[in-house]
Amino acid sequence: MTWSAGAFSKMFVFLDFGAGVLALVCLTSAVLWGLAATDQMILNSKQRLLAQAIHRAAAVAGLLFLAVHIWVKVAESHTNAASIAIPFADANQPVLIGLGTIAGYLFVIAAVTGAARSSFASRGNSRWRYRWWRALHVGAYPAWCAALIHGLKAGRAAKIWATYGYIAALAGVAIALWLRLVQRRRQDVDRADGIEVRNPPARSMQEGRTRRSDPAVPRPRSGEPGRRDSQPLGASRGWDR
Repeated sequence: MTWSAGAFSKMFVFLDFGAGVLALVCLTSAVLWGLAATDQMILNSKQRLLAQAIHRAAAVAGLLFLAVHIWVKVAESHTNAASIAIPFADANQPVLIGLGTIAGYLFVIAAVTGAARSSFASRGNSRWRYRWWRALHVGAYPAWCAALIHGLKAGRAAKIWATYGYIAALAGVAIALWLRLVQRRRQDVDRADGIEVRNPPARSMQEGRTRRSDPAVPRPRSGEPGRRDSQPLGASRGWDR
């Protein structure tokens, strides 16, 4: 019993300091893989499906660690249930804890909309529903930023390696988001040129397919005087004799 109590106590201490970090790591990975799953310049369709599966698995793991993080903080009396449910209601750190609360709500909304995308956010069913889905699911980006500030400032002072890890995560998400915007801009250029492809493969494959599918322009008839086409009407039947 003593060993069991000691092991539980050590695990609880680890979760007190580590559950939030693990939640942030998983949710950062979910954001990165979600951006990767939209890539159409490098990844093909099978690779995008794999990235989408990793994105969803990381999001589920992040939400599980987030639930453990909240439970531990309430059990340790670092905050109360009201502060968890109502943003900026904490007596000691209203802004930092409130950012964590808002981030949690936004992550849950993003997860729910991601799971229900096929049922209510299909572009073919309704364009406005698809736009609403995108607006709600994109809330994962401000949620991640709020969670990053919450993780750095709300708890104990972060060690140097943790700070570098946060900076690396921020840089990774910024680069992935920049690549996504570049890809979106190229898609807009393609649409302006009359190319409309939904969920195309890698861009090089798309360009090759576009070149192969160009309509053939018929060659003009030859104007040589010896050809039949250049003879007067009726000449082939001897009407000019």
